[in-house]
Amino acid sequence: MPFIPNTPRDQQAMLETIGVASLDELFAMVPAELRLSRELDLPAAMGELELTSHMIALAARNTPATEAVCFLGGGSYDHFVPAVVDMVASRSEFYTSYTPYQAEAAQGNLQAMFEYQTLITQLTGMDVSNSSLYDGGSAAAEAVMMALGAARRSGRVVTAASVHPEYRRVLATYLANFDIELLVVGTPEGTISVEQLEAAVDDQTACVLVQQPNFFGCLEDVDAIAEITRRAGALMIVSVDPISLGLLKRPGDYDADVVVAEGQSLGIPMAYGGPYLGIMACREKFLRRMPGRLVGQTVDRHGRRCWVLTLQTREQHIRREKATSNICTNQGLLALRAAVYLALMGPDGMRHVAELCLRKARYAADRVTAGASLSLAFDRPTFKEFVLRTSDGNVDELLESARRQGIFAGVSLGQWYGELADCFLVAVTEKRTKEEMDRLVSSLM
Repeated sequence: MPFIPNTPRDQQAMLETIGVASLDELFAMVPAELRLSRELDLPAAMGELELTSHMIALAARNTPATEAVCFLGGGSYDHFVPAVVDMVASRSEFYTSYTPYQAEAAQGNLQAMFEYQTLITQLTGMDVSNSSLYDGGSAAAEAVMMALGAARRSGRVVTAASVHPEYRRVLATYLANFDIELLVVGTPEGTISVEQLEAAVDDQTACVLVQQPNFFGCLEDVDAIAEITRRAGALMIVSVDPISLGLLKRPGDYDADVVVAEGQSLGIPMAYGGPYLGIMACREKFLRRMPGRLVGQTVDRHGRRCWVLTLQTREQHIRREKATSNICTNQGLLALRAAVYLALMGPDGMRHVAELCLRKARYAADRVTAGASLSLAFDRPTFKEFVLRTSDGNVDELLESARRQGIFAGVSLGQWYGELADCFLVAVTEKRTKEEMDRLVSSLM
């Protein structure tokens, strides 16, 4: 049956109840130039059968990664999702309580959150983890806000230009109404300049935000960055690729203070860009400044093991002026998926996946740069992703040509970096076969 939100009579009754004569009067505070002065440009009404067919046709204009060979990256990756992840996450006791956040959350959900937190601390080498945030970008911004309070400095935040540009945009939005300088340190060769960083960090710097591997797939000199940050008395925030930690040094092992990540690679489908999972872990001394919620293990009055929401640092639970964030929920179902994935893979499985990504990306990079038309933009060690530079600068045409051949060849970088308008980013996961990588090479010739 058709869905009609309200009738003209309903609208008039509501207007009379609130004391206005018309919809125009209700929206009088909206400037006239911002209001639509015509009817919506919609097709004629359809029956249910026709509308269903129309919507199917519209959806078919999208091409999901499952129907092409996907080398897209930049934060969302075509990793393999084991069947057990879908099986557990689709159980009704988890699936129907998608984002449980009240104090009466069931023991099963609390236990799953606790196990997720435990796995994240083991993966990152940090002391504590919260029970998830919204996504990688908001997690990075929340970590900076957390550091501003913990460091007791509010003069400057330093971030590398090699941090995901959308993460930096989110951070700029968070800081827009604060009297805080957001300083972006350049990356002339694909990684942050240690010399520029040292010049930028001073005794008013609250924190340094870096990404490892960075947005270009390059490996930063995190030990040198950590040393510079420590000497200045600032906090080090690292945004990581969780899969890379199967091989790379854990942030806790090079004295990072806060670790954040986009958790999409841990058993979460690409899903046209979301919903995803924000990961955050930190040192124990910053525990009470951590946003979101933290689940703890205890015993009940009968001595049985149980789980509770130990910390809830949002406005609904404590006085507003003491809240660490306005984050009011979490990605409970997606955190569960990540926990199932991590528990299933274990340390050996994570290492194996990371090695496959590393080796396959190296093979693809060597093959695609064997000709004269494409070259690596940066001479740096990389993990899973690398940047290709075109000889003629026709990036969009090249990527479109590959798409027509069933290959999502990469992501154009000109939309974020003007100096890289002739470049695109390629990601190679463990799913890609030699045949598919050879097809990538053919599609780019």
